[in-house]
Amino acid sequence: MSAPAPTIDDAAEGAAPMNHRQTLEALSGLLLVLFVAMLSSTVVSTALPKIIGSLNGSQTQYTWVVTATLLTATATTPIWGKLADLFNKKLLIQLSIVIFVLGSVIAGFSQSAGQLIAARAFQGIGVGGLQALVQVAIAAMIPPRERGRYNGYLGGVMALATVGGPLLGGLIVDTSWLGWRWCFFIGVPVAIVALILLQLTLHLATIRRENVKIDYAGAFLIAAGVSVLLVWISFVDDSFAWLSWQTFAMVGGSIVLLALAVWVESRAAEPVVPLDIIRERTTALSIIASLAVGMAMFGGAVFLGQYFQIGRGYSPTEAGLLTIPLMAGVLVTSIVSGRMITVSGKIKPYIIAGTVVLVAGFGMLSTIDHETPLWFVGIGMFLVGSGVGMSMQNLVLAVQNTVALKDIGAASASVAFFRSLGGTIGVSVLGAVLARRVTDQITHDLAASGVSAPAGGGASTLNISALPESFQHIVRAAYGDATGHIFLISAIIAVVGVIAAVLLKPSTLRTSVDLPDAGRSIAVAADAIDGAPAFDEVSIDPGEKPTRR
Repeated sequence: MSAPAPTIDDAAEGAAPMNHRQTLEALSGLLLVLFVAMLSSTVVSTALPKIIGSLNGSQTQYTWVVTATLLTATATTPIWGKLADLFNKKLLIQLSIVIFVLGSVIAGFSQSAGQLIAARAFQGIGVGGLQALVQVAIAAMIPPRERGRYNGYLGGVMALATVGGPLLGGLIVDTSWLGWRWCFFIGVPVAIVALILLQLTLHLATIRRENVKIDYAGAFLIAAGVSVLLVWISFVDDSFAWLSWQTFAMVGGSIVLLALAVWVESRAAEPVVPLDIIRERTTALSIIASLAVGMAMFGGAVFLGQYFQIGRGYSPTEAGLLTIPLMAGVLVTSIVSGRMITVSGKIKPYIIAGTVVLVAGFGMLSTIDHETPLWFVGIGMFLVGSGVGMSMQNLVLAVQNTVALKDIGAASASVAFFRSLGGTIGVSVLGAVLARRVTDQITHDLAASGVSAPAGGGASTLNISALPESFQHIVRAAYGDATGHIFLISAIIAVVGVIAAVLLKPSTLRTSVDLPDAGRSIAVAADAIDGAPAFDEVSIDPGEKPTRR
């Protein structure tokens, strides 16, 4: 059954197309809000060891502070993307900002690691909206061929947030009159400024359909299935054995929930993950590559701050400075590759190069321990950042280039969904592996040296300054040596991204906002109005494709 034809909302019916200046003004607001979302994750990356240490948290809780945000962002991203295809994009972006701000304030006032994890989970709902809706709004304004240049700006903002975040987080934690809680409060005023700026500058036509149905059941089943699997990963071989009734219950339950999710998605009128779209070759391969890149990038980078502070003994501020090569790689390659893609119209070579460089970078980092020269670690981080800069955003662009404007929201959100899902699984898996190896090595080294472990177990190892001098060296060596092992796993995962990139179908980026199709219906043509800012005038004659005039 075909969906009812969309109609232009009365309030937006008279809205004039945004000219070039208005587009740039709106883009500034979108980039600012993207900066806020990125900053929320990176600002705590170098501060987390001290945050969890001050809250007497464990290594598992350290992982879940990151995983909780990624998990809720993953679960809600496709819902936000689908809502963007149905309702006012500007209002949805603003709602995401409000949720993000509330989550940030609650996180800042947390009194325990459990409360912090819950607050970060709520914050992730807003992050899920921002990471999907910003790209959807940009896609509605700018044609794919020109979008490569703007993707360079996106990459620059990402790099600024990821470079500035760790430095800012380190400075906040090291400043006695501020404290770690300001790592969460700091983004609130920036988000409010972005909210006001978007209210003044972002003008997109609203498209509404009658009898809209949102697939909440599918979203719940996907989130529940992934959550159960991640809980199992976090506690297996620690709280219970690999072969135990808990393992069978959790893994079996996860499989059943995800199978039900696929069944629901195949029958839903408005699925959160549209199977007909993701079955298309370019979309499917981009999703596989995004899943691998997300697992490798998020899973590996999250633990760099911990490596420098606990494994190497540097302060949070110094740890932030030491991660600059990673972010510099993202900044340089995202801007350069974005401009080169705009000039050539070719995108596949850059995605392949990015995934290959990513594997090489993680391969270098897999050899590090607590005594590796910093220049060697820096080169490895720069390669990892370069690989991400050339692949992550361009995978979204590859998908946007193959779908009609009416499906851009769902398609873009699907790629973001699986990338975030990959990051969630990557952080959880690598965090669990790190925790096991650290525990085993500390136990072995303590027995070999005859040093008694302090009371408090694994939780006390993150508060390194409170440990006896004889115990500190053992803990630092354990964390430093175990980190290389998780980067080896990241390299293996990233190889899957290379394979998917190689199998992508070569294509040239189109120069129009929507797919040229002489047989397009009035409904699709109406959707094209939502992308009208990219043109001085847009015709809605179904027999005429949009042209620049």
